[in-house]
Amino acid sequence: MIVISFSLFLRNYSIAQELPTLRLELAPSDKPQDVAGTLQLLGIVTVLALAPSIAIMVTSFTRIVVVLSFLRSSLGTQQIPPGQVITALALFLTFFTMFPTFSQIEKVSWQPYIKGEITFQEAIDRGVKPLREFMFRQTRENDLALFVKLSKIPRPNTRDDVPTYVLIPAFMVSELSTAFQMGFMLYLPFLVIDMIVASILMAMGMLMLPPVMISLPFKLLLFVLVDGWSLVMNSLVQSFR
Repeated sequence: MIVISFSLFLRNYSIAQELPTLRLELAPSDKPQDVAGTLQLLGIVTVLALAPSIAIMVTSFTRIVVVLSFLRSSLGTQQIPPGQVITALALFLTFFTMFPTFSQIEKVSWQPYIKGEITFQEAIDRGVKPLREFMFRQTRENDLALFVKLSKIPRPNTRDDVPTYVLIPAFMVSELSTAFQMGFMLYLPFLVIDMIVASILMAMGMLMLPPVMISLPFKLLLFVLVDGWSLVMNSLVQSFR
């Protein structure tokens, strides 16, 4: 009885209330402004769809997530912390380290654009400059020279002469190189503990006992005693300054 009454109520409500509809139409237009506005809308939708990839390519996310993955591997804790936690932590650290750059982009590009003071193309040109400055600070000269050579463009005299499509891969390679160096430094103390434990077990004749089972508690104890998370976070943040 209750189900039937509820169904009748929904039917009467749907008849009495007209739900709004959304229509997308493609119609010919004689005004160039309409076509330009449509192309801008398509461009914005495309940028939003590629936002995760752009965040990885031009921000500090790559270095942070690789270093945190190295940290988990060096501890030997398998899936602890989980991959979702590492990704979320890397994402929030990316927002933290990139906040000055994002603030500058909002000031010089986004705010003037929404106020109608500049065009969409001018907003893009202004917004790219802070990102280029950030990437130039983190990019190594040899990596930049490599991609300039591979692109077969004339040798740039200033930073403005370096195209963005050349700067981005050079920046990503530099980020990977720096992340691997930091990962190597993270591995060293835990590798020493593994070697000491393995040597002790071999000397005691306990060859069938996996050294990882014994060394893992000692590695966790060392990491907690030295306040490892604070050291790693501090090193990651300071590496961008």
